[in-house]
Amino acid sequence: MSDQNHGKLNLLLAELGDTRLISSRWLRAHGYSNSLVARYVGSGWLVSPARGVYMRRGGRLQWEGVVSSLQAGEGMPLYVGGRFALSLEGYEHYLRLGDAGTITLYGPVRPPGWLGKLPLEQRFEFLGRGPFDLSPLPPTKDMPEKTLAEQGLAWHRAASGSEALVCATPERAMLELCDGVVDATLVYEVDALMQAMTTLRPQRVGLMLRHCRSIKAKRLFLALAERHRHVWLSHVSLDGVDLGRGKRALVPGGRLHPTYQITLPGDLDEHLA
Repeated sequence: MSDQNHGKLNLLLAELGDTRLISSRWLRAHGYSNSLVARYVGSGWLVSPARGVYMRRGGRLQWEGVVSSLQAGEGMPLYVGGRFALSLEGYEHYLRLGDAGTITLYGPVRPPGWLGKLPLEQRFEFLGRGPFDLSPLPPTKDMPEKTLAEQGLAWHRAASGSEALVCATPERAMLELCDGVVDATLVYEVDALMQAMTTLRPQRVGLMLRHCRSIKAKRLFLALAERHRHVWLSHVSLDGVDLGRGKRALVPGGRLHPTYQITLPGDLDEHLA
Protein backbone atom coordinates (compact mmCIF):
# COMPACT_ATOMS: atom_id res chain seq x y z
CA MET A 1 0.00 0.00 0.00
CA SER A 2 1.38 3.42 -0.92
CA ASP A 3 2.20 5.98 1.76
CA GLN A 4 -0.67 8.14 0.50
CA ASN A 5 -3.20 5.33 0.79
CA HIS A 6 -1.80 4.30 4.17
CA GLY A 7 -2.24 7.87 5.40
CA LYS A 8 -5.83 7.89 4.13
CA LEU A 9 -6.45 4.63 5.96
CA ASN A 10 -5.15 6.07 9.22
CA LEU A 11 -7.40 9.09 8.84
CA LEU A 12 -10.37 6.83 8.15
CA LEU A 13 -9.72 4.59 11.15
CA ALA A 14 -9.38 7.65 13.39
CA GLU A 15 -12.71 8.95 12.06
CA LEU A 16 -14.40 5.62 12.74
CA GLY A 17 -13.20 5.05 16.28
CA ASP A 18 -14.77 2.04 18.04
CA THR A 19 -18.46 2.58 17.28
CA ARG A 20 -18.84 4.85 14.24
CA LEU A 21 -20.11 3.67 10.87
CA ILE A 22 -19.38 5.31 7.52
CA SER A 23 -21.46 5.01 4.38
CA SER A 24 -20.34 4.45 0.81
CA ARG A 25 -21.68 7.93 0.04
CA TRP A 26 -19.43 9.50 2.71
CA LEU A 27 -16.42 7.56 1.49
CA ARG A 28 -16.89 8.65 -2.11
CA ALA A 29 -17.38 12.27 -1.04
CA HIS A 30 -14.09 12.16 0.88
CA GLY A 31 -12.02 10.66 -1.91
CA TYR A 32 -12.13 6.95 -1.10
CA SER A 33 -12.74 5.06 -4.33
CA ASN A 34 -14.71 1.82 -4.44
CA SER A 35 -11.54 -0.11 -5.30
CA LEU A 36 -9.67 1.40 -2.34
CA VAL A 37 -12.49 0.56 0.06
CA ALA A 38 -12.58 -2.99 -1.33
CA ARG A 39 -8.85 -3.22 -0.64
CA TYR A 40 -9.37 -2.09 2.96
CA VAL A 41 -12.06 -4.75 3.40
CA GLY A 42 -9.92 -7.43 1.77
CA SER A 43 -6.97 -6.52 4.01
CA GLY A 44 -9.11 -6.83 7.12
CA TRP A 45 -9.19 -3.16 8.12
CA LEU A 46 -12.89 -2.66 7.46
CA VAL A 47 -16.03 -4.80 7.71
CA SER A 48 -19.48 -4.18 6.26
CA PRO A 49 -22.33 -4.95 8.71
CA ALA A 50 -24.85 -4.12 5.95
CA ARG A 51 -24.56 -3.27 2.29
CA GLY A 52 -23.47 0.33 1.77
CA VAL A 53 -21.97 0.95 5.22
CA TYR A 54 -18.65 0.13 6.91
CA MET A 55 -16.97 0.07 10.31
CA ARG A 56 -13.50 -0.84 11.52
CA ARG A 57 -12.83 -4.50 12.20
CA GLY A 58 -13.16 -5.16 15.91
CA GLY A 59 -15.46 -2.17 16.36
CA ARG A 60 -18.64 -2.40 18.42
CA LEU A 61 -21.98 -2.17 16.63
CA GLN A 62 -24.21 -0.22 19.04
CA TRP A 63 -27.34 1.85 18.47
CA GLU A 64 -25.63 4.90 20.00
CA GLY A 65 -22.84 4.71 17.45
CA VAL A 66 -25.35 4.27 14.65
CA VAL A 67 -27.28 7.42 15.63
CA SER A 68 -24.04 9.35 16.06
CA SER A 69 -22.99 8.19 12.60
CA LEU A 70 -26.20 9.57 11.10
CA GLN A 71 -26.05 12.86 12.99
CA ALA A 72 -22.37 13.77 13.18
CA GLY A 73 -20.90 11.58 10.46
CA GLU A 74 -23.54 11.83 7.72
CA GLY A 75 -24.73 15.29 8.81
CA MET A 76 -28.39 14.25 8.71
CA PRO A 77 -30.96 16.42 10.56
CA LEU A 78 -32.36 13.46 12.48
CA TYR A 79 -32.93 13.25 16.22
CA VAL A 80 -34.11 10.70 18.77
CA GLY A 81 -37.60 11.68 19.87
CA GLY A 82 -40.93 10.47 21.17
CA ARG A 83 -41.08 7.18 23.03
CA PHE A 84 -37.37 6.33 22.94
CA ALA A 85 -36.28 9.82 24.01
CA LEU A 86 -38.48 9.43 27.08
CA SER A 87 -36.96 6.02 27.84
CA LEU A 88 -33.50 7.63 27.76
CA GLU A 89 -34.72 10.10 30.39
CA GLY A 90 -35.61 7.22 32.72
CA TYR A 91 -39.30 6.74 31.95
CA GLU A 92 -38.99 3.32 30.29
CA HIS A 93 -41.06 1.58 33.00
CA TYR A 94 -44.09 3.65 31.93
CA LEU A 95 -43.84 2.52 28.31
CA ARG A 96 -45.50 -0.46 26.69
CA LEU A 97 -43.54 -3.68 27.05
CA GLY A 98 -41.18 -4.15 24.12
CA ASP A 99 -41.49 -0.63 22.76
CA ALA A 100 -38.57 0.70 24.79
CA GLY A 101 -36.29 -1.20 22.39
CA THR A 102 -37.59 0.67 19.35
CA ILE A 103 -35.51 3.77 18.59
CA THR A 104 -37.85 6.47 17.31
CA LEU A 105 -36.19 8.89 14.89
CA TYR A 106 -37.68 12.15 13.62
CA GLY A 107 -36.54 14.59 10.96
CA PRO A 108 -37.22 16.05 7.50
CA VAL A 109 -35.12 13.48 5.63
CA ARG A 110 -35.51 9.72 5.52
CA PRO A 111 -32.54 7.77 6.93
CA PRO A 112 -30.58 5.51 4.57
CA GLY A 113 -31.85 2.03 3.74
CA TRP A 114 -28.96 0.29 5.48
CA LEU A 115 -30.27 1.48 8.84
CA GLY A 116 -32.95 -1.20 8.90
CA LYS A 117 -30.56 -3.97 7.84
CA LEU A 118 -28.02 -3.70 10.66
CA PRO A 119 -27.76 -6.78 12.92
CA LEU A 120 -28.80 -4.94 16.08
CA GLU A 121 -30.97 -6.01 19.01
CA GLN A 122 -32.87 -2.73 18.73
CA ARG A 123 -34.84 -1.64 15.69
CA PHE A 124 -35.29 1.84 14.24
CA GLU A 125 -38.60 3.51 13.42
CA PHE A 126 -38.62 6.69 11.34
CA LEU A 127 -41.63 8.91 12.11
CA GLY A 128 -41.00 11.80 9.74
CA ARG A 129 -41.22 15.44 10.78
CA GLY A 130 -43.61 14.77 13.65
CA PRO A 131 -46.18 17.36 14.76
CA PHE A 132 -43.88 20.41 14.84
CA ASP A 133 -43.10 23.20 12.39
CA LEU A 134 -39.55 23.26 13.79
CA SER A 135 -37.06 21.44 11.55
CA PRO A 136 -33.87 20.31 13.26
CA LEU A 137 -30.56 21.53 11.91
CA PRO A 138 -27.83 19.07 10.90
CA PRO A 139 -26.04 18.65 14.25
CA THR A 140 -22.42 19.61 14.70
CA LYS A 141 -20.22 18.86 17.69
CA ASP A 142 -20.00 22.52 18.64
CA MET A 143 -23.72 23.30 18.26
CA PRO A 144 -24.71 25.40 21.32
CA GLU A 145 -27.23 24.09 23.81
CA LYS A 146 -29.25 27.28 23.29
CA THR A 147 -29.68 26.58 19.58
CA LEU A 148 -30.96 23.09 20.34
CA ALA A 149 -33.16 24.30 23.19
CA GLU A 150 -34.99 26.66 20.83
CA GLN A 151 -36.14 23.54 18.97
CA GLY A 152 -36.99 21.50 22.05
CA LEU A 153 -33.83 19.43 21.63
CA ALA A 154 -30.77 18.76 23.76
CA TRP A 155 -27.51 16.84 23.81
CA HIS A 156 -27.84 13.49 25.56
CA ARG A 157 -25.06 11.07 26.45
CA ALA A 158 -26.67 7.63 26.46
CA ALA A 159 -23.79 5.90 28.26
CA SER A 160 -20.50 6.79 29.89
CA GLY A 161 -17.85 7.30 27.22
CA SER A 162 -20.35 7.39 24.36
CA GLU A 163 -20.80 10.34 22.02
CA ALA A 164 -23.48 12.90 22.79
CA LEU A 165 -26.62 12.54 20.67
CA VAL A 166 -29.29 15.08 19.76
CA CYS A 167 -32.55 14.04 21.42
CA ALA A 168 -35.94 15.59 22.10
CA THR A 169 -36.43 17.09 25.54
CA PRO A 170 -39.32 15.60 27.57
CA GLU A 171 -41.51 18.59 26.63
CA ARG A 172 -41.14 17.88 22.91
CA ALA A 173 -41.14 14.09 23.26
CA MET A 174 -44.41 14.09 25.22
CA LEU A 175 -46.20 16.08 22.51
CA GLU A 176 -44.79 13.72 19.88
CA LEU A 177 -46.17 10.79 21.85
CA CYS A 178 -49.55 12.51 22.24
CA ASP A 179 -49.66 13.04 18.49
CA GLY A 180 -49.37 9.29 17.92
CA VAL A 181 -52.31 8.37 20.17
CA VAL A 182 -54.99 6.52 18.21
CA ASP A 183 -56.81 4.43 20.83
CA ALA A 184 -57.53 4.08 24.54
CA THR A 185 -54.50 1.85 25.16
CA LEU A 186 -52.17 4.64 24.09
CA VAL A 187 -54.08 7.18 26.20
CA TYR A 188 -53.42 5.00 29.26
CA GLU A 189 -49.71 4.95 28.44
CA VAL A 190 -49.47 8.71 27.90
CA ASP A 191 -51.49 9.33 31.06
CA ALA A 192 -49.08 7.24 33.14
CA LEU A 193 -46.17 9.14 31.64
CA MET A 194 -47.83 12.50 32.25
CA GLN A 195 -48.28 11.64 35.91
CA ALA A 196 -44.48 11.38 36.15
CA MET A 197 -43.84 14.69 34.33
CA THR A 198 -43.51 16.75 37.50
CA THR A 199 -40.49 18.81 36.43
CA LEU A 200 -41.36 20.04 32.93
CA ARG A 201 -40.26 23.61 32.26
CA PRO A 202 -43.19 26.01 31.64
CA GLN A 203 -41.34 28.14 29.08
CA ARG A 204 -40.28 25.06 27.12
CA VAL A 205 -43.82 23.68 27.27
CA GLY A 206 -45.23 26.98 25.96
CA LEU A 207 -42.66 27.08 23.15
CA MET A 208 -43.48 23.53 22.08
CA LEU A 209 -47.23 24.16 22.20
CA ARG A 210 -46.87 27.23 19.97
CA HIS A 211 -44.89 25.28 17.40
CA CYS A 212 -47.00 22.12 17.53
CA ARG A 213 -49.33 21.70 14.53
CA SER A 214 -51.40 18.84 16.01
CA ILE A 215 -54.58 20.04 17.72
CA LYS A 216 -55.12 16.55 19.13
CA ALA A 217 -51.64 16.41 20.65
CA LYS A 218 -51.97 19.83 22.32
CA ARG A 219 -55.40 19.18 23.76
CA LEU A 220 -54.48 15.73 25.06
CA PHE A 221 -51.23 17.01 26.57
CA LEU A 222 -52.97 19.87 28.39
CA ALA A 223 -55.94 17.78 29.51
CA LEU A 224 -53.70 15.14 31.09
CA ALA A 225 -51.43 17.75 32.66
CA GLU A 226 -54.48 19.39 34.25
CA ARG A 227 -55.78 16.01 35.36
CA HIS A 228 -52.59 15.39 37.31
CA ARG A 229 -52.58 18.94 38.73
CA HIS A 230 -48.98 19.66 37.76
CA VAL A 231 -47.73 22.89 39.33
CA TRP A 232 -45.88 23.94 36.19
CA LEU A 233 -49.10 24.04 34.16
CA SER A 234 -50.28 27.25 35.84
CA HIS A 235 -47.09 28.95 34.62
CA VAL A 236 -47.52 27.91 30.96
CA SER A 237 -48.59 30.77 28.71
CA LEU A 238 -51.11 29.72 26.06
CA ASP A 239 -50.77 33.01 24.16
CA GLY A 240 -50.39 32.15 20.49
CA VAL A 241 -51.32 28.48 21.02
CA ASP A 242 -53.94 27.31 18.52
CA LEU A 243 -56.23 24.76 20.17
CA GLY A 244 -58.72 24.63 17.31
CA ARG A 245 -62.50 24.71 17.57
CA GLY A 246 -65.19 22.20 18.42
CA LYS A 247 -65.05 18.88 20.21
CA ARG A 248 -62.54 16.11 19.48
CA ALA A 249 -63.59 12.48 19.98
CA LEU A 250 -60.34 10.73 20.82
CA VAL A 251 -61.97 7.53 22.17
CA PRO A 252 -65.54 6.36 21.45
CA GLY A 253 -67.85 6.72 24.43
CA GLY A 254 -65.21 8.61 26.39
CA ARG A 255 -65.65 11.40 28.89
CA LEU A 256 -65.37 14.91 27.47
CA HIS A 257 -62.79 17.10 29.18
CA PRO A 258 -64.64 20.33 30.02
CA THR A 259 -61.74 22.69 29.32
CA TYR A 260 -59.95 21.14 26.36
CA GLN A 261 -62.98 19.52 24.70
CA ILE A 262 -61.40 16.14 24.00
CA THR A 263 -62.80 12.75 25.06
CA LEU A 264 -60.72 10.65 27.45
CA PRO A 265 -61.37 7.09 28.68
CA GLY A 266 -63.57 7.13 31.78
CA ASP A 267 -61.43 4.50 33.54
CA LEU A 268 -58.07 6.30 33.56
CA ASP A 269 -57.81 6.12 37.36
CA GLU A 270 -58.30 2.35 37.32
CA HIS A 271 -55.42 1.91 34.86
CA LEU A 272 -53.11 4.10 36.94
CA ALA A 273 -53.84 1.93 39.96
